[in-house]
Amino acid sequence: MLHLPVAEAENQQLGPSQAVPRVGGFTASCVLVSNAVGSGIFTTTGFLARDVGDPGWILALWVIGGALALAGALSYAELGAAMPRVGGEYVYLREAFGRPLAFLSGWTSFTIGFGAAIAAASIGFAHYLAVLLPQAFAEMPPSVAAGALVWVLTGIHLIGVEEGGRFQRYITLLKIGGTLLLLTAGFASAGGSWEHLSSEEGGVEPRLGVAAVGLIFVLYSYSGWNAASYIAGEIERPERNLPRALAAGTIFVALLYLAVNLFYFYALPVSALAAEPVLPVAEKAASALIGSGASSAVAALLCVSIAGASSSMVWAGPRVTWAMADDGVVPRSLGEKSRSGAPRAALLAQAVWITLLLLTGTFEQLVVYGGFAIALFSAAAVASVFVLRRRLPELSRPFRVPGYPWVPATFIAATLWIAGYVLIERPTEALLSLATILAGLPLYVWWKWRMVK
Repeated sequence: MLHLPVAEAENQQLGPSQAVPRVGGFTASCVLVSNAVGSGIFTTTGFLARDVGDPGWILALWVIGGALALAGALSYAELGAAMPRVGGEYVYLREAFGRPLAFLSGWTSFTIGFGAAIAAASIGFAHYLAVLLPQAFAEMPPSVAAGALVWVLTGIHLIGVEEGGRFQRYITLLKIGGTLLLLTAGFASAGGSWEHLSSEEGGVEPRLGVAAVGLIFVLYSYSGWNAASYIAGEIERPERNLPRALAAGTIFVALLYLAVNLFYFYALPVSALAAEPVLPVAEKAASALIGSGASSAVAALLCVSIAGASSSMVWAGPRVTWAMADDGVVPRSLGEKSRSGAPRAALLAQAVWITLLLLTGTFEQLVVYGGFAIALFSAAAVASVFVLRRRLPELSRPFRVPGYPWVPATFIAATLWIAGYVLIERPTEALLSLATILAGLPLYVWWKWRMVK
C-alpha cells in the first residue's frame, strides 16, 4: 500500500498556524540550480581536457550529460508529483522495490550521494578561498576551511526551513548573476579565439572508456538535477510546481554549462586547460581573457557559487534521513525537528560525517567515488517509473514523463553503461563506493532485529 505523504499526515494533525513550512516553485528551482551549479562546472573541465583531450568530445559529453539529466528529471517529476513526500528517491524505491533497497539508497545518500558531494564541493571552496585570501588561508589545510563552510551552512539551515529557503534564493541569484557577468565580460574580450575549438593539442587519443569516466565528472556537475525532489513534501502545490522546477531548472543548468565551456575554449586551447594545476580551470580561463587581475573576482564568484551549491545539498540531504526515521528504519531520534521545521538531528549527523570525509580523500577521488554510487541509485529510482505504473496503475499521476518508455529507459541504459566503464577504468573508487553501499546491509539487518526485539 502506498504510504501517506508525511507532509499531508502532519498537516492533518496541525492547526493552520502550525502547518509544515512550505516553499514555492521558484525556491524549489533555486534549490536545483544552486545544487547543480557549484564546484563541478568550475573545476571538472580541466580533468576532461587532461583525460579526453578533444574540445569536440568534451562539449559532446556536456550535451549528453544535459540530455541524461533532463531524462532523469522528467522521470523524477512523475514520481514526485504522484508521491509528494520529503525524501526523494528513498520514497520511490521503497514503494517500488521495498524497504531494503530503499534503506540502501538512503544510507548511500547520507554517506556518498550528499556526504561525498558536499565534501568535494567544500574542498573546491577551500581552494578558491586560498586564492582570494592567500595570507589567511594559503598555508591552511583545505580541510579546515572546507569544514568551516559545512558547519556555517548547517547552522543556517538549523534556523528553519523558511529561513534556509530565503538564504538559498539570495545566494542562487547572486551566483547566477555573477556567472553571467563573468561570461559577458569574457566573450566581450578580444583576448580569446574560437579556433581553440578545433584544436586537438591535448596529446590524448579519446577512448570510449575514458569518455565514460568523463561522463562521471559531467554527471557529478549535473547531479543537482534531482535536488527539488528531496523537498517535495515542503513545496506548495507539488503536483504542479515540482515538475516545472525539475524540468526548467535542468534545462537552464544545461544551457549555462554549455556557455561556460564555450567560455573556457574561447579563452584557451585544450592543452592549456589540461596543464597542471587542472582544478582551477575557471580561474585560468578568466585570467587569459580578462587579465591576471580577474583572479580575485573569479575566486570570489566561485566561493559564492560553491557555497550556494553546498548549501542546497546541506538542506536537501537530511530530508532523506528524516524520511527514513519517519519509516522507523533508522533511529527515530534522527527524525527530530526543531520548532521551525528543520530536521535538526539529521543536519548535525550529516555535518559530522562530512567532516570525517574531508580528512580522507582528494577532490577527484571523491567525485568518482560519489558519482559511481549516484549513477546506480538514480538508475534504480528511474526504474521505479516502470514498476509503479504496472503495480499501481490507479495511482494519481498529475504529471507523466513524456516519451515513455524511451526517455526513462534511455536514462537507465546510459547510466548503467557509464557505471560499468567506471568499474573498469577506475576500479579503486568504484569498489570503495560499492563497499560503502553494501556496508548498509548489516546495519539494516541489525536495526530490523533491534526493532523486533
